[in-house]
Amino acid sequence: MPSGILLLDKPHGLSSNAALQRVRRLLGGEKAGHAGSLDPLATGMLPICLGEATKIVGDIVAGAKRYRFTIALGARTATGDAEGEVTAAAPVPALTRERLEAVLRGFTGPRAQVPPMYSALKQGGTPLYRMARAGQTVPRAPRAIELYELALTAIAPGALELETRCSKGTYVRVLAEEIAEALGTVGHVRELRRLTVEPFETEPMQTLEALTELARTAAGVPLLPADYPLQHLPAVSLGAAEAARIFKGQAVSAAPGAAGRVRLYGPGGRFLGLGLADGAGAVRPKRLLNEPSG
Repeated sequence: MPSGILLLDKPHGLSSNAALQRVRRLLGGEKAGHAGSLDPLATGMLPICLGEATKIVGDIVAGAKRYRFTIALGARTATGDAEGEVTAAAPVPALTRERLEAVLRGFTGPRAQVPPMYSALKQGGTPLYRMARAGQTVPRAPRAIELYELALTAIAPGALELETRCSKGTYVRVLAEEIAEALGTVGHVRELRRLTVEPFETEPMQTLEALTELARTAAGVPLLPADYPLQHLPAVSLGAAEAARIFKGQAVSAAPGAAGRVRLYGPGGRFLGLGLADGAGAVRPKRLLNEPSG
């Protein structure tokens, strides 16, 4: 299986794990992981790390995301989206663009958000969604999130379309319910699309249909290198002897002035993985690729 990052345009109706398994079967490999789940209802960018690139999944998950979503006003559902049963209804007040934009401004910036019961978060080792399906509701601690942008893009009878750029850990379903409540009604997410994941804002996505055709014709799958999302980290070049020592778990003198995580490169510019620099010139291995790439 090749190593690298695939930007999948996840289709509607598939869970993130089901989409991942389809990609694995298409590419004939075993080692793969997705960076940040999307609900089955949602479509859009799902970064999938293949081979040795699975070792940098955490760096992708930490990035900001951009979503476009539609709020259906007047009905709350058990799941917060169109797949759940309606649990409450309320009239929708007359809304002007000025009123809507004033309310939305109050949601931008840092805030606390309580995760929904229908989520993959675990409590006592059990996913919350399993408890929810069993009719249980348990307390959830609020989590710190941030909305960097929140804009109204369209108004329709009983529905609003919005776009947001938000931090890791933001649940758009909860945001939709909070916005509806601030407008004096209830609501749920009717449509949700993840437009981008940082730092892949300018990179194209691949559909499952396109990947199927590439696999059928034995054409090359368009993958981004494993170090693509790590460009914010200092780069450290190692000679052959230093690279050999790093792969033996030993520290080397190679990063004067650098402190914290660094990208390690061997002869020929091969990406070796991540190291940890101590600020005094020494760097030790932190997470290395078994088969250096790049």
